[in-house]
Amino acid sequence: METIMKAVNLMEAKKTNEAIALLEGFLPIADEEERFTIAELYIQWGFLQEASVILDEMLQQYPNESELKVMLADIYIELDNDEQAINLLNDISEDDEAYLQALIQLADLYQAQGLFEVAEQKLLTAKQMNPNEPIIDFALGELLFSTGDYKKAITYYEKIIVKTNEIANVSINDRLAEAYAATGEYEKALEIFQSIDSENSDTLFKYGFTASQAGRLDIAIKAWEQVITLDPYYHTVYYQLAKAYEEEELPKEAYNTAKKGLHVDEFNKELFFYAGTLAHQLDHNEESEEWIRQAVALEPDYKEAVLFLIELLKVRDNHEGIIELINEIKQYGAEDALYEWEIARAYNEIESYNNALNHYKEAYNNLNQDSEFLKEFAYFLTEEGRTNEALPIFKAYLKLQPEDFDTEEFYNRLIQ
Repeated sequence: METIMKAVNLMEAKKTNEAIALLEGFLPIADEEERFTIAELYIQWGFLQEASVILDEMLQQYPNESELKVMLADIYIELDNDEQAINLLNDISEDDEAYLQALIQLADLYQAQGLFEVAEQKLLTAKQMNPNEPIIDFALGELLFSTGDYKKAITYYEKIIVKTNEIANVSINDRLAEAYAATGEYEKALEIFQSIDSENSDTLFKYGFTASQAGRLDIAIKAWEQVITLDPYYHTVYYQLAKAYEEEELPKEAYNTAKKGLHVDEFNKELFFYAGTLAHQLDHNEESEEWIRQAVALEPDYKEAVLFLIELLKVRDNHEGIIELINEIKQYGAEDALYEWEIARAYNEIESYNNALNHYKEAYNNLNQDSEFLKEFAYFLTEEGRTNEALPIFKAYLKLQPEDFDTEEFYNRLIQ
């Protein structure tokens, strides 16, 4: 052990290479206890591959030693060698004292591989062996929570909560509240969240979300305001808080919150778009256009934002701006029949009829079942003197809208 202590001292003095070299030189003459100690040190220092070699050699000598199997399985898991870990753990017999631990580890491995039913079966076997062990209830609760089986998860979390509030740094109250919220029992979830005295941003955010789902926007707003106070860089909260303000008919507060959010999350296209819609509500139309353009700059094919921006430009009779916008986003691969329709309209407004016709025709390929489009296209063709082309378009429109008697009368006059 003297050599091992020297290696420990060297490692503490940050002489890593010397410490490892000393142990490697000592290994061939070390006894089993010393070899096991060296393996433990290697694990502690992060030399997992080296530790696995020692433990594997020891396992060849002592094939029934479950402690070696569990340690080696842990290393294989860390090295992303799940199959070898599973083989080792499955090799531990039912009458071994390590069998319970092996079942829990196996469940974790099978869960990571997406074999949820196998994982659950392993844990249920473990529960039969030790029905009062909170770790097993926790593992079952977490497994079921992850697969969306919230009602069954609640059963296990409620068994734990009478014994402890936290396992593996996970708040059981938190999980219970989330599970109840996921099943639609918002009042119950809210009641649990209200019992948690926490300054954890995640917990407060979930508390606010649950309150909003329960229709208690006043509570949601206070919780989310607290999140921002605790952590101004908690990106997700700004959109939710702004929405809550808007629902409470506080558009100025909503707009200010959205703007604050954009200072800390400058690549959030949804928040840029939302800020633009709020600015429009407040008649800040120049700011509105600026925010929407930012959203489109982040994603040129952000359809909702593109169409909103087109409407803003229409209000200003900025038809050239619409043409420029659509041509620009098309360069980035944005394609949509509605864009073709809008650019056709814009060209029509500036009396560039040939361009308008080309884009109407392009839009027709996908909008030939859209009655509003068909009517507009048919009238455009008529105005351009293309009556023969307009007639089948009118006919298709009237099949969709047979009660539009004015258009039917116009169509009949054209035929005559």
